Amino acid sequence: MCGIFGYIGKRNDAAKVVFEGLKRLEYRGYDSWGIVAKQETRNRKQETGDLIIEKHVGKISDSSLNSKLLTLSSRLAIGHTRWATHGGVTVANAHPHLDCSGKLALVHNGIVENYQKLRKSLGKKGHKFKSETDTEVVVHLVEEYAKRQSLKEAVRSAFQDITGLNAFVFISDKDQIFAVKSATPLVIGIGNGDNFISSDPNALLSYTKKAILLGDSQLAEISADNVRITSLVTRKKIKPKVLNIDWKAEEIELGRFKHFMLKEIYEQPQILRNIAQNYTQQINQLCKIIRQAHGIFLIGAGSAFHACLAGSYLFSKIAKEHVNTIVASEFNYLEDFLTKDSLIIALSQSGETIDIIEPLKRAKEKGSKIVAIVNNQGSTIWQMADYKMLLGAGPEIAVASTKAYIAKLAILLLIVNGLIGKLENSQSLLMEAAAEVERLLNEENSTIEKISRELAKHEHIFTLGRGLSFQSALEAALKMKEVSYIHTEGLAGGELKHGPIALISEGTPCVVFAPLDETYEAIISNAAEIKSRGGLIIGIGPIQESVFERWIKVKDLGVASIIANVIPAQLFGYYLALERKLDPDKPRNLAKSVTVK
Repeated sequence: MCGIFGYIGKRNDAAKVVFEGLKRLEYRGYDSWGIVAKQETRNRKQETGDLIIEKHVGKISDSSLNSKLLTLSSRLAIGHTRWATHGGVTVANAHPHLDCSGKLALVHNGIVENYQKLRKSLGKKGHKFKSETDTEVVVHLVEEYAKRQSLKEAVRSAFQDITGLNAFVFISDKDQIFAVKSATPLVIGIGNGDNFISSDPNALLSYTKKAILLGDSQLAEISADNVRITSLVTRKKIKPKVLNIDWKAEEIELGRFKHFMLKEIYEQPQILRNIAQNYTQQINQLCKIIRQAHGIFLIGAGSAFHACLAGSYLFSKIAKEHVNTIVASEFNYLEDFLTKDSLIIALSQSGETIDIIEPLKRAKEKGSKIVAIVNNQGSTIWQMADYKMLLGAGPEIAVASTKAYIAKLAILLLIVNGLIGKLENSQSLLMEAAAEVERLLNEENSTIEKISRELAKHEHIFTLGRGLSFQSALEAALKMKEVSYIHTEGLAGGELKHGPIALISEGTPCVVFAPLDETYEAIISNAAEIKSRGGLIIGIGPIQESVFERWIKVKDLGVASIIANVIPAQLFGYYLALERKLDPDKPRNLAKSVTVK
């Protein structure tokens, strides 16, 4: 959710560097933002200088570039995009926060669970608070410890007093950045005579591809030309591993597209081809691990859960294997049956989803094995896993997941065929699916846009599927509702008569997924039931049935139809947002990476 970006180095426009970094993090979702920078002193040999802070409610605007802070001569700054949790959306509650002296500043992602107790204790010691946040409590706690310790030791001591999953980044009136974290991401970017820190590697790509992933209970001390990492527990120095961020800066640029969501939809054919051609070795290794497990669980959140649901059907239909599919946030309540022989396969775009991280921690305590299928190398889920696989979708900027979701379906399709020794079958299917997605984007796009204009007039939309297409209905509903704010409900066809059909009235739109599989006759029957009650039927499938009042042709691809079928729904979501004059990349109240409960 919230975003962190910091800079220390030889440039004298640190605040502007941080400003640009925060703009790269906008897709994570936020309601306020702020930057603090250390003003350069006239005497360059003098370390101390004033901390200048500026905070705003609302979105980042280029008009802010004329502010005093962003024209300040500074070589050290940190900034933050906040999603309100403790305290309302106000300037006072926005980050950064200062201590009583105004010489120490903090930005923070996460939640300090015991902040009220700490606030009460610090208040008795004379500390004055200007906000309602849990974050401000921490900067005063460090200030209190710093009365008798070095700043580094004060950060260490304060962190040990705090409960919850958090990432903290501090700067003082001296030339240093201190950072510490637990289960909330921080990435240190290594430059040439300057260094960066961010909550997301995407924001670093314009400056460097060399990165250090700060681990849990590690303390980073960052200067312009050095990064020193020590263990919070042992105080011993840790030699950091420098990774190369395998993404290109142009991948986070719009190019010829107006929005990232559309750009990412159009990138999907190439992603499918890449997975089909380059994942053989990884899939075979993963299949060996799956065969050795006794009890397999697929967990995810949002679109990732829908991919997991597709996986459960694919495992059953193709590999004749039983897997358990569970919404990640509910997995904690179903953990009692886990053993050391259990295997949890976690699907996540960001690799930082707290609803997945928490149950994985408990699973590891029971000795269960973890497989991570994620899009971000080095993310928390990636680091927790015994076996790791990258989605290979490249950076996904739009909040609504499209290409990462398709990549998950593609990998699951490879896995189930790999389990029965027929990997080449799914590789061929994925190449066919890539071609069909390309055709849909080129030939059916205008039809989908036209239908979207009609859908935009309605307050309620239903999506319907059976079997493998049940998850398609759920994913379609999610894509449409999250960017257009139209109530859209995904249904299993067999559940229609158990209540939902009462909601159908004259003109109610219903998108029906009708691939040529064992569900075909039943789903067409469902469509007829809805139409007889006045519903408007929009069919997605290879055959133009008479019950369809609107039809989008999608080639029959067997089980790979679930990949091509979701493309119209992605485009529905995009065009509905445009029709309603909304930003499809940044839907309200949503964040790309959900790092707090």
